[in-house]
Amino acid sequence: MPSHGSPRRVVVAGGSGFLGQSLTRSLLAQGSEVSILSRSRPTLGTHVPWDARTLGPWTNALTNADAIVNLVGRTVDCIKTPDHCDEILRSRVEATTVLGAALRQHNLTPRVWVQMSTAHIYGDPSDVMCDEDSAFGYGLAPTVGKAWEQAFREALPPGTRPVVLRTSFVLGRDGGALHKLARVARLGAGGRAGHGRQGMSWIHEADMNALFERAITNDHMQGTYIATAPNPVSNAVFMRTLRKAVRMPLGLPAPAWLVRIGAPLVMRTDPELALYGRYCRSRRLEQEGFQFQFPTIDAAMADLFARRA
Repeated sequence: MPSHGSPRRVVVAGGSGFLGQSLTRSLLAQGSEVSILSRSRPTLGTHVPWDARTLGPWTNALTNADAIVNLVGRTVDCIKTPDHCDEILRSRVEATTVLGAALRQHNLTPRVWVQMSTAHIYGDPSDVMCDEDSAFGYGLAPTVGKAWEQAFREALPPGTRPVVLRTSFVLGRDGGALHKLARVARLGAGGRAGHGRQGMSWIHEADMNALFERAITNDHMQGTYIATAPNPVSNAVFMRTLRKAVRMPLGLPAPAWLVRIGAPLVMRTDPELALYGRYCRSRRLEQEGFQFQFPTIDAAMADLFARRA
């Protein structure tokens, strides 16, 4: 496959969070120059302030960019009030739209635009294995996912290679929702949520970064992919593996009624994130021969919670 080395200049929109900083660290290690469009100052990368909504001086950062990676979006790890739901949708659509407007303003055509999306676009089917061709689901997340991807299609400049990554639960060592779950598990409350059969599609941060880098450098990678490891598991299996990784043999289960009460009151999050899920695999990545460093949840958890020297 035709491939280029890591581009000299990568712009990561929304790169100050866990996923963006993980990617930035990986790109910097390969010699890339990384500019971060964000409201808050990142630890890594060159900070370019923006509001993710309006044009301004930040658009100059796009000049001569080889690649754009758009990760912008309000976290879904929250209580789904009407205001939060509105922010979840608008943050994604508006940031994508204004990136396209900035490229048009400066008549820029970066070689590739890698666009984050969500595997939750397929909804929460209980016993269906979803791939890129599966039907979209019903509810907030599928609605947001469809609007997000439509905004990307409208914003994409002609001549720029598009890559959409419908991302599953990214497991990382230095941030993300896994740390919240690990705290619960260490307290002995890391049993299954509800019936425990709901699907958990996941990907190790190292494989997520490798996938981003492949999307940036491989000219044959184009279109929509599910960014997920090839072996999704049930909630019960995921939590059991997490307990093993944090060396906690006890894991009290949480019945659905308790999750519905405790999630918003204690965890300040939506109970449906724990009670529902989906099983996803990427048919396209399998066909294209992408090699996962961590294809199983046991290997991923063992690595993430290994004691470091």
